[in-house]
Amino acid sequence: MDLGLQVSHLCVGFTWLFPVFLLSSAGRMKIVEEPNTFGLNNPFISQTNKLQPRVEPSPVSGPLHLHRLSGKCFSHIETTYKYEFCPFHNITQHEQTFRWNAYSGILGIWQEWEIENNTFVGMWMREGDSCGMKTRQTKVLLMCGRSNKLVNVSEPTTCIYSVIFETPLVCHPHSLLVYPTLSEALQRKWDDVEQALYEELITEQGYKKILREIFEEAGYQKNSKERDTKPEVGEKKKAKDFETMEKCRDELTKLSGEVQRLQDLLSKHGISYEKQSETTGHLNSSQSVTSPSATITLKQDKHLRGDTGIHNDIH
Repeated sequence: MDLGLQVSHLCVGFTWLFPVFLLSSAGRMKIVEEPNTFGLNNPFISQTNKLQPRVEPSPVSGPLHLHRLSGKCFSHIETTYKYEFCPFHNITQHEQTFRWNAYSGILGIWQEWEIENNTFVGMWMREGDSCGMKTRQTKVLLMCGRSNKLVNVSEPTTCIYSVIFETPLVCHPHSLLVYPTLSEALQRKWDDVEQALYEELITEQGYKKILREIFEEAGYQKNSKERDTKPEVGEKKKAKDFETMEKCRDELTKLSGEVQRLQDLLSKHGISYEKQSETTGHLNSSQSVTSPSATITLKQDKHLRGDTGIHNDIH
């Protein structure tokens, strides 16, 4: 047989053996279970299936004309990341690289509306992937636009994202008002609390609390008891709020009695202190009470609306 023909047959043989060699070698390769995305563009890996949500999304709520966005998703690419926002469901982030451990995760799951001044101002996506000692969360701001699209994603605070979503559904000046979306019963409840605030039957704190209850009953916001209210390390305890003027006066009476008890205790032990002037019925904003052994400073708390201050009978 001609030498050239033999070489040709030999090359054909190696050509058939080469794929077999690759398959047998691939079967012996170590498989990395986690993480194992190999880049979002890898057609053999389904990254969506790898995302594990921590909680179920809240029911669809808010203005009825926005409900049509449910079931749709909108994408946006910034640098090497692709973001996908699915209103009333979740928001995800996918790294557009071929790194073996390219990130693909959940930045938040639909939870509740943020409401200010009788207006829906944002959608909160919470309980996303872990980020240190907390979870990722995203606030989606709705802005008027010619079409539905995700236009900007930023991270102003670590693990807390801000997203701008444009849609023609919010271009009308009344499109995001809360009051018209409520049931008649909740609208009457809101009317009553507005009247009570006007007549100074309740405080600003009590007014805000009742409004919060209305929004929770409507399904627009989560019950505060359902969310973790444990303060962060170093966070100061908030001042006590009073829902009604009656509670405020009761607390003032208790504080007045405590002040009198301390004054009596100082007198009993022969410790002198400066009494407040008889011509005024209020303590100064910062009044020092001196004694041979110590200096005591009394500070006046900021009065609530309608409060007449500390009673004149406190000496």
